[in-house]
Amino acid sequence: QVQLAESGGGLVQAGGSLRVSCAASTRTYSRYAMGWFRQAPGKEREFVAAISSSGASTNYADSVKGRFTISRDNAKNTVYLQMNSLKPEDTAVYYCAAELVYTDYRLPRTYDYWGQGTQVTVSS
Repeated sequence: QVQLAESGGGLVQAGGSLRVSCAASTRTYSRYAMGWFRQAPGKEREFVAAISSSGASTNYADSVKGRFTISRDNAKNTVYLQMNSLKPEDTAVYYCAAELVYTDYRLPRTYDYWGQGTQVTVSS
């Protein structure tokens, strides 16, 4: 069983930056690929970014490419999402998720564990 806990959400003005974190409670954290998803009110959960277990491979949704950066620190069992040049349309609850096999990383159903989410609000 893996427990994930997001933190770092908040309110920021458009054009600003925010970093959200996700801490995992497992000794085998380095075996898991990690993903970030977001869900806005009335919308489906959508893929944001993913990173392989070693951190060597990353992937992004087109809507955040060049603005967001995913990274991980396996010594701290933590994955990060650095968000720059934020836009009002980035407003959502952001979730981290973990999966053992780094395939189909854009699909929520492939992930085994999920955090509770952290709210990110970008004001215009």
